[in-house]
Amino acid sequence: MSALRPVPVPDAGSAPYWEAAARHTLALARCGRCTAFTLPPDVTCPHCRATDPDFSYEPVSGRGTVRSWTVVRQSSLPGLADEVPFVLVDVELEEQAGLRMVGRLLDGPNTPLRVGDRVQVAFEDVEPGVSVPAFALGEVTS
Repeated sequence: MSALRPVPVPDAGSAPYWEAAARHTLALARCGRCTAFTLPPDVTCPHCRATDPDFSYEPVSGRGTVRSWTVVRQSSLPGLADEVPFVLVDVELEEQAGLRMVGRLLDGPNTPLRVGDRVQVAFEDVEPGVSVPAFALGEVTS
């Protein structure tokens, strides 16, 4: 029997992110002072340096381009050992230049991949009520 996958443990600052993810929505923190998105948010805004950024979480498209990737062939995390190999992609989201997010590519480790490939956020349901953002090649049209 395989170990259970690790699950996020939200705190006050990240709870809105994980609540949105559970609904299969990617919502990112936006600074109330300069309006820049930040991932992950901190006590100050890395863009305007506001010490009272008054972050609010807003849904984003989840579309972006691959900047880099790596194939994970060994995992020391419980619950992921049965999942190797898998691909982690570094994605620049289209909402803001330099807004980057790392996630698992759901297309599999043997999928041809190039810098600049388009991806769309997808979600892995790791247990009831808990979903983790990941990516899939291509764009989802609504």
